[in-house]
Amino acid sequence: MTSVLFSSLPLRSGQVLGNRIAKAAMEENLADEGQVPGRHLMELYRRWAAGGTGLLITGNVMVHAEALTGPAGVVLDEATPLAPFADWAEAGKSGGGSIWMQINHPGRQVQAGMPGVVWGPSDVGVDLGRHSSRFGRPVAMTPEQIDATVNRFAVTAHRAEKAGFDGVEVHAAHGYLLSQFLSPLVNKRTDAWGGSLENRARMLLDVVRAVRAAVSPSFGVGVKLNSADFQRGGFDAHDARQVIEMLEPLGVDLVELSGGSYESPAMTGRPADERTQAREAYFLDLAKDLARTSSVPLMLTGGITRRETAETVLASGVALVGMGTALSITPDLPDRWRSDREADRQLRPATWSDKALASAATMAQVRHQMRRIAHGRSPRPGTHPAHALLREQLQQRRALRRYRTWLTASRHTGTSTSRAA
Repeated sequence: MTSVLFSSLPLRSGQVLGNRIAKAAMEENLADEGQVPGRHLMELYRRWAAGGTGLLITGNVMVHAEALTGPAGVVLDEATPLAPFADWAEAGKSGGGSIWMQINHPGRQVQAGMPGVVWGPSDVGVDLGRHSSRFGRPVAMTPEQIDATVNRFAVTAHRAEKAGFDGVEVHAAHGYLLSQFLSPLVNKRTDAWGGSLENRARMLLDVVRAVRAAVSPSFGVGVKLNSADFQRGGFDAHDARQVIEMLEPLGVDLVELSGGSYESPAMTGRPADERTQAREAYFLDLAKDLARTSSVPLMLTGGITRRETAETVLASGVALVGMGTALSITPDLPDRWRSDREADRQLRPATWSDKALASAATMAQVRHQMRRIAHGRSPRPGTHPAHALLREQLQQRRALRRYRTWLTASRHTGTSTSRAA
């Protein structure tokens, strides 16, 4: 009997995904000089493309050159050369699957010491207790800055299509800017973008409308949305259901469900609310409930590592299974599943009691595996979390010097179109 995992999935745009397995977005931190993709990102995506996924979703590409989650992030704006992105798209499609670009603005989740801007719906900073100083202090966005940011998303989507990508995914989860507007804990505005859920969803909906208008009807448009923030009083599953209903008439092909933020890192299996912890498919219970009423195909990401779990997710009514960490360790996992094999290795867990530090170390471990693949080496999932975190901090310092130099030069020459508007 053929597994539903390997059946095709037609989307509203007319695209057809070859199977129900997607590589979910993971921030690679592998930008070359000029904040563009280079040969290491190409190698990484060729390896994933050869592994049998139906859809590859890139790590988040920043729409605003002055607002990056980290100094080695990729930027695509009006001034960015397209040739490196065309190469990236080609690498991602080399195995016969589709590739979508995740597009994002970090909002307040910008590392302290980064040049540029730290924006949010309000001036509410990231609360990580004794680690709060890791992030810059945000300023509340003006209506003009909101409108300019909506346009940036549209520009990036349009240019992604020109470069040869099959679609984009608008990132509105994990505590980034659009997720911040959705959260009543972060969004304290009293104008048209604050208060009711309809107002808090306004920026996301405007971004999706602008993106859909900027690309062709056959180009895929997805949204990554938290099923819940896993913070008391925050964005919850009831809110998620209503936002999905708001997105449905806007031509969205797919909604990916995840959860959490830096303050409650449920996406790494470490939410602030212990009741939400699960060994696999962290958000399945919430996704089952949302799938019953959603007219938009749903993708579920978070802790899926085994074929049996993936089959369970699809049986719940979810249309697409997303995997991140599992594919950073075993890039050919979908092909293994086709031949009834599983991954033979797992990531060494960060079991520290400090959740914020453990989450940072876990993400550093994942990026360490991606860097190894990108350099033509095999993953090493047994790497100690502290070692991965230390190596990443050293790499980030070098990347920060390079980013500062590039951003200063682009401001001076006027080649960057991402100035605070």
